[in-house]
Amino acid sequence: MLRVLAVDDERPALEELLYLLRADSRIRSAEGATDATEALRRIGRAIDADPDGDDGIDVVFLDIHMPGLTGLDVARLLAGFARPPQIVFVTAHEGFAVQAFDLKAVDYVLKPVRRERLAEAVRRVRELVLAQHAGGPPAREAGRAAPGPAEPGRAGADRGAGPAVVPGPAGEQIPVELGGVTRFVPVDEITYVEAQGDYARLHTADGSHLVRIPLSTLEERWASRGFVRIHRSHLVALGRIDELRLDAGATSVRVGAAELAVSRRHARQLRDLLMQPRNP
Repeated sequence: MLRVLAVDDERPALEELLYLLRADSRIRSAEGATDATEALRRIGRAIDADPDGDDGIDVVFLDIHMPGLTGLDVARLLAGFARPPQIVFVTAHEGFAVQAFDLKAVDYVLKPVRRERLAEAVRRVRELVLAQHAGGPPAREAGRAAPGPAEPGRAGADRGAGPAVVPGPAGEQIPVELGGVTRFVPVDEITYVEAQGDYARLHTADGSHLVRIPLSTLEERWASRGFVRIHRSHLVALGRIDELRLDAGATSVRVGAAELAVSRRHARQLRDLLMQPRNP
């Protein structure tokens, strides 16, 4: 069973999070801290204590925006420990997800926290902690390798390689979340995809959406839908390319208002594909 420290400077949010955590049968204990300094003090004591005792901490559920040290600052400090606790970020802000996973967070849960979404985060942490106790890789390395999205959609489908996407059908959609609301974006509306760490940012004519799924997975899933890799960081819908540009040996494409570089490795294949007749 997991020993948890939850950190949030907003006491109502902290109390709600603790209530949800304590209601989970996989949680051995759940304590709270209202600032980063208190959290670091408790974590330090836990590391010095019996690792299997009640004072130990397996995972920290960590807010990002706090006075003084932020949650990201705390995660950077914990990265220097030999056996740090796992980290799950719990925040109202989607924009720090890439940084969070660069810091080897296990999960990234958006507020307002839903019980089933939190349960999924607990499941991921528990699997890593059990693997660690069984002699697996160090905790943070295991967390980095663990698959699964932070919170692309709250429909319970965000596990494994990312959001549930049914390959093939014309009406295929991908769940994305913004501000606590899950939208289902038709794949046909996506113009290009940009790699951002463990995430992919899906660009449409109306904006962009961040999901935790590797670009290589989307490349494989959507090849039959006309998506092609043009760079290690970009996957483009072939039919959305408006212009192909050659300038002093450099190749780029224009997709709407965006101009995207094409790597030498992919340039010839892309030119060949664009020279083929397109369906009207």
